[in-house]
Amino acid sequence: MSKFENLVDMRNGTQQKSVFYDRDIYELELERIFARCWLFLTHESAIPNFGDFVTTKMGEDEVIVARQQDGSIKAFINSCQHRGTQVCPAEAGNAKGFVCSYHGWSYGLDGKLENMPFEKELYKGKVDKSKHGLVQARVESYHGFVYGCFDDDAPSLEDYLGEMKWYLDVWMDATGGVELIGPPSRSILNCNWKTPTENFAGDAYHVGWTHAAGLKVMPGPLSVLSGNAVLPPTGAGLQVTTRHGHGVGILYDAGPALMSDMIEEIFAWQARKKPMIEKKLGALRARFYGSHLNSSIFPNNSFLWGTNTFKMWAPRGPGQIEAFTWAIVEKDMPADLKEGIARVMHRTFGTAGMFEADDSDNMETMTHVNRGFVTRKGKMNSQMGLGGDRIDPELPGVVGDSAIGETSYRGYYRFYQEILNAKTWDEIRANNADWFVPLLGEQTEEEARKAAAA
Repeated sequence: MSKFENLVDMRNGTQQKSVFYDRDIYELELERIFARCWLFLTHESAIPNFGDFVTTKMGEDEVIVARQQDGSIKAFINSCQHRGTQVCPAEAGNAKGFVCSYHGWSYGLDGKLENMPFEKELYKGKVDKSKHGLVQARVESYHGFVYGCFDDDAPSLEDYLGEMKWYLDVWMDATGGVELIGPPSRSILNCNWKTPTENFAGDAYHVGWTHAAGLKVMPGPLSVLSGNAVLPPTGAGLQVTTRHGHGVGILYDAGPALMSDMIEEIFAWQARKKPMIEKKLGALRARFYGSHLNSSIFPNNSFLWGTNTFKMWAPRGPGQIEAFTWAIVEKDMPADLKEGIARVMHRTFGTAGMFEADDSDNMETMTHVNRGFVTRKGKMNSQMGLGGDRIDPELPGVVGDSAIGETSYRGYYRFYQEILNAKTWDEIRANNADWFVPLLGEQTEEEARKAAAA
């Protein structure tokens, strides 16, 4: 039996601690997750014009994302096809093409090899330039959010997002659209890439304890949670996990609760927007718009709607990541409101943010403490709400009926185990009809199918 086969125990809601530090597991993740899944690249607002580009990461592969003359977007690996040198050293800019600083091989904005110094004299016409362009990735966009994928057999981005689109549409589309304020802040954290992603996917449990000091001094409706003084009341929110491991937690009517001095201004803005959203999406999703959402898109892209934080966690080995952070703003907001949201977001979840610092300490110890010879024999527990998850006819995905629970944790690691074990996307597609069954609690499979069909 392979050591990769039983990393996740769905029945008991546990995971092996080795997923945070084991080098062999990490190498398999690079192969079967980061080389096969859709990974966040940038937002279209960051590269609006012909020649605009940014550099970013797809797993450990550095890529250039560039706007083409026809308005399309292409992404290709930032590595010369001669000796592998970086062809673009800048994080962002506008260019007509890219030139390797080592030997001068030059590439067009579309990644095609255009020139090699002394091509006729030294290569004697034996190099087919059409076969030596920069390695490209698939690129697709959803409401302006640009993702890339190295696997031609992977589903489309929309199919990969699946049920998650129903929740994303609330703020990505029904608002009139959003944009990311950049350039992103970038910081190095000594943790495994999954530790922050699982946290954003579904961890409301830590808020009152980990962030007790920050909540205590900040005004707003969440200050009462400081020190775990109280629990959110029944019906205050829910948790959802979807087919491909994406998850979202919702705390109703608490959207900008962590935006300190911007709370009243944002609530007023949202009150004006809600009627439009309700007309387009209905009352429930209009309520989501004014709620706080914590979420992750598998494998390593996270956001907080309400705190207006957007993250990408790029792996740098099993024990280190580079965190990319943007502020989310609605396109039609006035400039001063956009600036205020970005300022407060960075104060809370930016590189030096008060809540980011709290979380970073936890993520780093989760990664490195579990390497201990005796410690590693234990398992991690995600049993909160186990046995109570269900299919709801009105809410896509598998639902946990609590603002605090671990439904999304279990769903994230269910897909994590599935994609690590699957050799092809066809093996994953074969499970589409039954993916939710291992997550169900008291609801029978027949009941779940009826609810899903409804």
